Parts: sequence; C-alpha cells; structure tokens
Amino acid sequence: MTPSICVYCGSRDGNSPTYSEASEALGRGIAARGWRLVYGAGDVGLMGRVARTVQAGGGDTFGVIPTHLMQLEVGKRDLTSFVVTETMHERKKVMFMNADAVIVLPGGAGTLDEFFEVLTWRQLGLHEKPIILLNIDGVWDDLIAMLHGIVARGFAEQSLLDFVQTAPDAEAALDLLTFG
Repeated sequence: MTPSICVYCGSRDGNSPTYSEASEALGRGIAARGWRLVYGAGDVGLMGRVARTVQAGGGDTFGVIPTHLMQLEVGKRDLTSFVVTETMHERKKVMFMNADAVIVLPGGAGTLDEFFEVLTWRQLGLHEKPIILLNIDGVWDDLIAMLHGIVARGFAEQSLLDFVQTAPDAEAALDLLTFG
C-alpha cells in the first residue's frame, strides 16, 4: 500500500518566500518517493503549491474540502481523488483517516487546529502516526516553546513532547518517515 502523507498548511503563502519554497520542496519529495499527498484540496496558498508540485512530479493527490470552502479555497478538482464534505469536522476526519503520517507546514489558525487535534488524539492513545512540524526559519519555535511550557507547568506528561518531531526543511521531514 502506498504511504500517504497528510499535509496541514496555510491557504496563504505567508510573507516569506521560504515558506513557498518549502511547500514545493515537500511536494517534490512526496512525489519522488512515490507517496500520496493528503491535504485540504485547496488551490491557493501553500496548499495549492504543495499539491501542484506533487502533481508535476507524477504523484497521487487526495484532497478533502467542505462545501463552504469550495470558492474561498478554490477547490482543486483535478486531483487523483477529490472529496467534498459537509463540515470541517468531516474534512479533518477523512484527511487523517486516509494518512499514515502528518507534516505541518507554516499556516494559521486552521493549521494549528488540525495540528492540535491530531496531537490530542495521539496523547489519548487513539493513533501512533508520526506528527512532524516543518519548522522553516523557526516559524514553529514559539509553538514548540509553548508545548514545553505546558509540560513544565504540569498540564501534560513529558511524553507529549515525544509525539511531535521537528525538521528544519522538507527533506529532513521526509527522512524522519519510514514505512514497513
């Protein structure tokens, strides 16, 4: 079975070209390994960049988008698989259930929501899938510090920190993944 990588990321490009470059490098790496991209099915921002790059490399793409975001995120209909859901909750569930690992590129509140949901599920023992923060130019440094603070203040066990790996670039993130 082809490994599937769920990528959470922004529907905007952000204010640094390194974010776009990282999303494209991640797309190239996923395609080069013959893995499938699972993502939010948008054709804008980092989402669109990673999907178009996977497609350009001949890779499979599995996109999931709720009906209310079809226009805002410009639903990318030319994917290998294109799923439309009724709600955001369904979108997140379908994406996660069709993935073997999660990589988090830079993004906003939606990206953080997705990250914290899968981190919570991991903490509760509901899965053992790898979760990797692609920490381009230190974009996730404050988030990583916050996670350490949560543990230091006694709101989570030390094991919480073991559930999240970080990588400085796309290649390093992909190299953290091994599939049997």
